[in-house]
Amino acid sequence: MIKQETDKKFRFIPYRKHDIVEMCLQDNLLPGQEEIFRKLYRILDSTFHFEFHQTLESLKDSYAPFDPDSDTRRYENAAVTSGAKFIDLLRDLLEKANYECITKEDIDQAMKEYSLFKIRLHVDFNEFDELMLFSRGESIKYETIPRFLGLFPKTIKFINYDRMVMYIRFREERRKSKVQYPSLKYGFTLLKLFQNVPKSDLEMLFPNTNIRMRTIDKLMIGIPAAVSGFIVLTTKVGVSLVLLASLIRFWLGFSNQSVEINKTVILVLFAGLAAFGGYIWKQISTFKNRKLMFMQALTQNLYFKNLDNNSGVFHRIIDDAEEEECKEAILAYYFLLTSEAPLQKKEIDLKVENWLETKWNCSVDFEIDDALNKLARLNLVNEVNGKFTAISIQNGISILDRRWDDFFTVD
Repeated sequence: MIKQETDKKFRFIPYRKHDIVEMCLQDNLLPGQEEIFRKLYRILDSTFHFEFHQTLESLKDSYAPFDPDSDTRRYENAAVTSGAKFIDLLRDLLEKANYECITKEDIDQAMKEYSLFKIRLHVDFNEFDELMLFSRGESIKYETIPRFLGLFPKTIKFINYDRMVMYIRFREERRKSKVQYPSLKYGFTLLKLFQNVPKSDLEMLFPNTNIRMRTIDKLMIGIPAAVSGFIVLTTKVGVSLVLLASLIRFWLGFSNQSVEINKTVILVLFAGLAAFGGYIWKQISTFKNRKLMFMQALTQNLYFKNLDNNSGVFHRIIDDAEEEECKEAILAYYFLLTSEAPLQKKEIDLKVENWLETKWNCSVDFEIDDALNKLARLNLVNEVNGKFTAISIQNGISILDRRWDDFFTVD
């Protein structure tokens, strides 16, 4: 059972841009202007899409030398691209998509928290040359975990990341290690996108995660093994051990009483050794089967959490960034457009946040600075003495239409 509650405000607006437009029109503050407002939204969306397409092409060019999934040949005279350029582009894109950077302190804390996965995982961070984690949409959740054969359940509070992006580059020295990872190409960069990741289980996302037995798992195997081992030794192997000890004592001169080696003695010795060997093999198999069970659970869990890999990650984030930029611009423009008087920056911010929270039960830290900067860049708002007004919808469409034509004008 999982209950969810909001811990604090984040910049991400959890509605689609098309829904935001319809939610605004539902207020009935633009009677008779619904269609031209939708038209302005479409051309504004197209403008952002065109601008982000250029960002996408820059990301593709800068990531190409480090893409482990590339199926194209490399042009020998291509300009050398540094990894730093790609990282800067990626950071900027994630910022526009309203992702938050997960700090080293957060990662260290996550490594110490109680795992919901009931597995002890270990990650060697020394194998990474670069590591960055970003999240979007963070909430507090409660999950009830059964214990002791389903009895005495325990409710655990944990932080959950709705979306998480992972950037990893392995050290070149890792190439010489005896332990190699399948399909890992050294010198390349790994990008991963996950969903619904508990903070306490970040370890399971890393490619070099090792499964280790928890203390309780060792006891569950060790205690039955010790008990059954004692039974095997005292019943099936006991006679063989006595015969073997007698033979050794006689051969070493500690006893004058010889042991007659006949067919019966040999059969008893082999039967005892076979029973002991079978017991050891059974315990090894039990340990391996339990580890395989954990690996299967880990694989199944990751199957549903993984959303995209490598170049597919920034293709998806580009779409997220377009959505966020458009939603922020539309909301700020709408509240300026429907206001009877010019508004200051803080007033716009408060109106948007209150509207989302009271009418749509959505607590958001609205990025008013970013929203107004976009609108000012597109000439959709005017500012006088720190107060803002929106131009009319029809004038906005005309300005955006001319801007669209200028995209393809040859100087």
